[in-house]
Amino acid sequence: MNAKIRTYDMAYIAVFTVLIAICSWISIPTAIPFTLQTFAIFLSVSVLGGKRGTMAVLLYVLLGAIGLPVFSGFTGGIGIIMNTTGGYIIGFILSALIMWLMESIFGKKLMVQALSMVLGLFACYAAGTMWFMSVYMKSTGPIGLTTVLGWCVVPFIIPDTIKITLALTLSKALRGPLSKIIDEPQA
Repeated sequence: MNAKIRTYDMAYIAVFTVLIAICSWISIPTAIPFTLQTFAIFLSVSVLGGKRGTMAVLLYVLLGAIGLPVFSGFTGGIGIIMNTTGGYIIGFILSALIMWLMESIFGKKLMVQALSMVLGLFACYAAGTMWFMSVYMKSTGPIGLTTVLGWCVVPFIIPDTIKITLALTLSKALRGPLSKIIDEPQA
């Protein structure tokens, strides 16, 4: 039984890791283009649960770090993570961990999931913004927090709010039909 559960877990984690990669390649062309990475992060943790969802996010980041082109723009490699926007990629892991923690404490109620996604997004923004400022200052020179927020956070607030809403809606719709196979006891 344990081997079967582990096999299922690995399959779910792999499928959602691929989903995150595919969503990172989808770029919505607006004045400031954005991808569906955060949508996939939120959906993965919401549907799979904290443990498996976080593992899917971590696997996605690790695959990108070793050079597989899973990040936006079909990029990969440690250089992407070490660049100015790498903190947002690391922030995906923080988002998943926050969602997992809140699920562990408060359960999987819709409001808990919505709040955990918002807090996870803020953690991602915070990690990414600090990272961006640090790397940018080392390579280019001083930059203000307001400028970085204007470049890296403010333009994404509305799209990320839409992605949270979509992830909540889709995860609720998927959890019903998938609950018999996904909610098996985890080893």
